[in-house]
Amino acid sequence: MTAKSAKISCWIALACLVVPMFASYFFDDMFSTISYLFEDPARTQLGWDAAGYGLYASGYSVLCVFGGLVVCGILLDKWGVRITGSIFVGMMVAGAATVLYAITAGLAPARSLRLAYVGCMFFGLGSEIAGTAVTRSIAKWFRHGPMALAMGLQLAIARLGTAFALVLSPRLVVENAGHVYSLAETARPAVFGLGLMAAGLILWAVFVAMDARFDKRSEEIRRSEPANDGKTEPTNDEQFRFSDVLGVLRNPNFWLVSLLCVLFYSSIIAFKKFAGAILIPRFAIPAETAGWMVSMLPFATVIFAPLFGLLVDRFGRGTRWMVLGSVLALVAHLLLAFAPQGVPFFGYLAMVLLGFGYSLVPAALWPSVPKIVPDKVLGTTFALVYWVQNLGLLSFKMLAGGILGRNSSADAAQGAVSVELMFTALCITAVVTALLFARASRRHPELALDAPNKL
Repeated sequence: MTAKSAKISCWIALACLVVPMFASYFFDDMFSTISYLFEDPARTQLGWDAAGYGLYASGYSVLCVFGGLVVCGILLDKWGVRITGSIFVGMMVAGAATVLYAITAGLAPARSLRLAYVGCMFFGLGSEIAGTAVTRSIAKWFRHGPMALAMGLQLAIARLGTAFALVLSPRLVVENAGHVYSLAETARPAVFGLGLMAAGLILWAVFVAMDARFDKRSEEIRRSEPANDGKTEPTNDEQFRFSDVLGVLRNPNFWLVSLLCVLFYSSIIAFKKFAGAILIPRFAIPAETAGWMVSMLPFATVIFAPLFGLLVDRFGRGTRWMVLGSVLALVAHLLLAFAPQGVPFFGYLAMVLLGFGYSLVPAALWPSVPKIVPDKVLGTTFALVYWVQNLGLLSFKMLAGGILGRNSSADAAQGAVSVELMFTALCITAVVTALLFARASRRHPELALDAPNKL
C-alpha cells in the first residue's frame, strides 16, 4: 500500500469512527434545551420533575464510576478495540433503546424513571467505552501523523451531534404554554437519536474490518523489519500487565490531566444538561432562542476544535492552550451568574467565550495523554481519566438538579444564579489545575507536552 493510500485509509477510518460518537452525543443531550418540561411534573404525561430528570441524567455515569469504566478500559488493552469496542457500541444502542421504551411504555412516573435510569446507565457505560475505543484508535492510526488535528475533528463532529440535539429538540417538542405533552411528543428526540445510532453501528462494523486489515499489514511490516538483535518486538497487548495500572495511578501527570478533565467538563456538560432551565429565566428568552444560544457551544467546536488541534500539532504549547481555555470558561460562567437580568446579549457573549474554551482545552488535553504513558496502557489510562470525569459528572448533575429543583417557578432566576455559582467554582479550580500542569511541563521537558507533532 502506498503512503498516499495509507493516509486516505486513515481519514476513512476516522469518518467511520465519528458517526457513533455523533449519535451518542445527540442522544445524551436530547433533553437539554427542553429541560424546562421537567420543572413541573404536570407538564408531561411522563410525570418527571427537575430532580427526577437530574437523577436520570446522572445515570449516565453510575456504571462508569463504580468500576465499569476502569475494568473495561483494561479489557480494551487486553482484547483490543475491535472486540471491546463492538461489545460496548452494542451496549450503547441497547441502553438508548431501553430509555426510549421507558419513556413511551406508559408506566407510572416512578417506574418509568427507574427503567430510564437503568437504560441511561448502560447507555453511559457503552458510550464512554466506545469513546475510549475511538480515542485509542485515533492515537493508533495517527501515531506518526496529525494526531491533534484528527482528535479535534472527531471531537468537533461528535459535538455537532450535541448542536443538532440542542437545535432540533425544541422543534421536535414545540414549546406551548399550558400544553400537557404526551409520551409520544416527549419521546420524539429519543426516536430520532436511536435512528442515528443504528447508522453508527453499521459504520463501526466497517471500521472493525478496516482495523483488522490495518493490524495484519502492520504485523507483516513488523516481521519484515526485525529489531537490532534479530528478534521481533512483542506487541503492546503481550506487554500489558495488570500491574501496569498501578504505574498509571502513581503518575502525577495522570492526576493533573484527570482533575482538569473532571473540573472543566463538569462546568460545561452539566451546564448543558440544564441550559434551558438556566438561560430562559436569566435572559428572558423563549426555549427556541435558548436552544440556538447554547448550540453555539458545539457549533464553535466544529470550527475551532480542528483549527486549534492543527495549531497544537504545528506549534505545540498545549498546556498554555489549556490555561487559556479554562480562563475563558471561567469568564463565561461569571457572565452567566452576574450579568444583568433579561439582557440576551450577555448570554450570547458567554456562549462565545465558553465555545472557545470548549475547543481549546480538549484540543490540547487529549493528545497529551499518549505523551505521559506507554502505548500498552493507553486504553486503560483513557478509561481512568474518563472514570474520574464521570465521577464528577455524576455528582454535579445531581447537585445541579437538586439546586434547581429546590426553587419554584417564581424563583427560577435565583436558582439559575445559584447553580452558576457552582460552575464558577469549578472553573476557578480548573484554572489552578491547568497552571500546575503547565508547570509540570516546564519541569519535565522530556515528555514533550508542549512540543509540536508531526504533520
